[in-house]
Amino acid sequence: MSKYIVYILKCSDGTFYTGITTDVKRRIKEHNGEAKGGAKYTRVRAPVKLVHYEEYKNRSTATKREHEIKQLSREEKRIIIEMDYYKFIQNWIMFCNEIKHLLGIFKIYWK
Repeated sequence: MSKYIVYILKCSDGTFYTGITTDVKRRIKEHNGEAKGGAKYTRVRAPVKLVHYEEYKNRSTATKREHEIKQLSREEKRIIIEMDYYKFIQNWIMFCNEIKHLLGIFKIYWK
């Protein structure tokens, strides 16, 4: 079963574009004009960059979420994007702390 991905792109002019796909890499190539397809909106604002995505199990739920995001203001979309960045930083810090902990364990055993 395919997963459906709702994504937000940041265009070269700073605007955001929201869409839905089952293949993000292919879709970004299309939006950037590297492959046939892509929305007219993004083709004239290329290059675009993926700044947010969410995965869903079915098209219906993904389409509803895409619609919700499209109704948001630019500022509300920016907040969604920044929340991704903060989650990334939190996960990176947790990962670094775990590595530090493991190195401490290895240090004990290697003495």
